[in-house]
Amino acid sequence: MPGHFEPIPGGGAAVALDEVEISIIRSLAVQLLELIGPGPGGDASDDPLAELFAEGPSEPPSDPVLQRLFPDAYGGPGHEEATVDKADEQRAHSAEFRRFTENDLRAGKREDALAVIRSLDALTPGGEEGAVLKLSTEESVRWMRALNDLRLAIGTRLDITDEEDTDLLYRLPDEDPRKPMVMAYLWLGGLQETLVETLMA
Repeated sequence: MPGHFEPIPGGGAAVALDEVEISIIRSLAVQLLELIGPGPGGDASDDPLAELFAEGPSEPPSDPVLQRLFPDAYGGPGHEEATVDKADEQRAHSAEFRRFTENDLRAGKREDALAVIRSLDALTPGGEEGAVLKLSTEESVRWMRALNDLRLAIGTRLDITDEEDTDLLYRLPDEDPRKPMVMAYLWLGGLQETLVETLMA
């Protein structure tokens, strides 16, 4: 179980995490929450109906990580050959789609990150050995989505665009300032992979 998720009886998954690993995941999840930001009415709205019908932004976010987490629904990378008229049409469709979906998408990602933080906070670490995190099937799905978001965020900061970029990460010298972030990226990838395998078993 150390370092990877395994299935548990009755559904769900478990993984042994030491105190450092718990701290790293929690810190990254908190940073992700801060980046995503609060809902349209703040963290707590007095009028849930107003929040339900609140329109989201129509322009893509300026931060590259948020652009990766909330990409345009139409056009974007890979559609550079579109004509000017077609590109304008795609931008208009993307703006409309974003206006009605981004708030919900952000809320979902916030809830996934919060689920990670809450489950880690509920652990009782047993000294240096850490603790065993046990997740229900629903919690496992939230963790899977949150781990994916964390890897997208870190991958964007590391400028990873394809598998070749990932291969280069393994050969970074120890003195490279990106090394700690690279190690976190690769480690989270291993966690995510074993969690997906566990859920599909």
